[in-house]
Amino acid sequence: MPGAPLLLPLLLVPLTAAVALGIVGDRKFAPEINILGSAATFAAGLGLAFQVYERGPFMTGGKFFFVDAFNIYLAVLTAFVSMTTAVFSRRYMRREREHGRVGHVGMRFYHAMFQLFIFAMLLCLLTNNVGVLWIAMELATLSTVLLVSLYRTPTAIEAAWKYFILCGVGIAQALFGTVLLYFAAEKVLGEGGDALLWTNLSRVSGQLEPTVLSLAFVFLMVGYGTKVGLVPLHNWLPDAHSEGPTPISAVLSGLLLNIALYALVRCKALVDGATQTHHAGNIMMGFGILSILVAAFSLLRQKDIKRMFSYSSIEHMGIATFAFGLGGPIATFGALLHMLMHSLAKSAIFFTVGHASQMHGTQEMARIRGLFKGNPLVGWGFMLGVMAIIGLPPFGVFTSEFLILTATIKDAPALAPLLLIGLAVAFAALLRRVQPMVSGAPPPWQRPLRASHLPVLLHLALVLAIGIYLPPFLNDWFRTAVGLLR
Repeated sequence: MPGAPLLLPLLLVPLTAAVALGIVGDRKFAPEINILGSAATFAAGLGLAFQVYERGPFMTGGKFFFVDAFNIYLAVLTAFVSMTTAVFSRRYMRREREHGRVGHVGMRFYHAMFQLFIFAMLLCLLTNNVGVLWIAMELATLSTVLLVSLYRTPTAIEAAWKYFILCGVGIAQALFGTVLLYFAAEKVLGEGGDALLWTNLSRVSGQLEPTVLSLAFVFLMVGYGTKVGLVPLHNWLPDAHSEGPTPISAVLSGLLLNIALYALVRCKALVDGATQTHHAGNIMMGFGILSILVAAFSLLRQKDIKRMFSYSSIEHMGIATFAFGLGGPIATFGALLHMLMHSLAKSAIFFTVGHASQMHGTQEMARIRGLFKGNPLVGWGFMLGVMAIIGLPPFGVFTSEFLILTATIKDAPALAPLLLIGLAVAFAALLRRVQPMVSGAPPPWQRPLRASHLPVLLHLALVLAIGIYLPPFLNDWFRTAVGLLR
């Protein structure tokens, strides 16, 4: 089976690590196992990516797995951010343990569920089966519900319950959309599992019943759109981010939202092929522009620092959703780049936010002050991360947003003012909120902290480097992915 020697470790390492960490529990070397497992997963992902780059897409495991330029790019990104988050969480969670916020059982849950979450996301990306994608998405939800409620406070349990209920209802809608997709496919491909394979569905998309596919996409949009955090399906996301551990906020914003959007984009390609219209794209553009505007104005009234950046995540996923809905080579290229830049920049921001919250003993922005003087590396990492996420040049987010705005002016000029308003409001809101937190003298309640700086510096360096110079292999990679999605 081509690719199996590399695909198997990519999936089995996090699953094995989850079992091992469930057994190891809260022992001293558990964080190191978490890091090593994540690093091995990333190495396997890189090897598989090079294979796809050299030989092109392939199926393996009896057509059960499919790897192409689109999903392996997201798989490598998922493995990389998971690895750097594991490095960050080693020192962060140790401090949480010392201060009594997490106990022995909590730490066992944290490490085991972290690796199970990685496995679920990678399975979502690499499976060739629409039904298995749905199951893996549900597994990702269940594993993160336990992580969001890790602190066992009333507000954390409430946030986890809201996350479970809203995403459970959403995923049920996605299941009905999947059933409709199978209903249309079995008339062409026959009964059985072959009618649920992405590769088969893509091959015969022009023969599928357009009315059924259009209806299926509505349910899939609502279902997976809930997981993306699109307005008005976003209510779980700010609570989950603000109440869960900061490393989980980083992987939720930087990775899980991408996985759900990946499922939507794959479904859109099928609907476009069946209907030969822009029906699915219009729906995505509507949800995207609404999310951008609502999230941008919501930034202005936030008091909790993690809630504020959760609304920033909603805004940026709205931008990517809008761009994929708009379609065309420039907008799709910009959307792929934006997913990458947002994942790296937002996870770096959450790393620094976690350190700032531990230094001040609170997530209230009004009580976080003097980061530049109190801990210069945390302060400057936070400030540079915000500069990157609001789209200041020469960071890569500026490049992706510029491409998306250019495509909007060309293909949907009536929506360009709305996109600009959303970007401008988010820009002003974040700068207004962040500036008091980094400037001035440190307050007397600020505590010294040994921060984990390497993940922050690495992420921001990549966002800056790609903004200045896009490597030819990455440019070729995105162009190949764009060709797959047109």
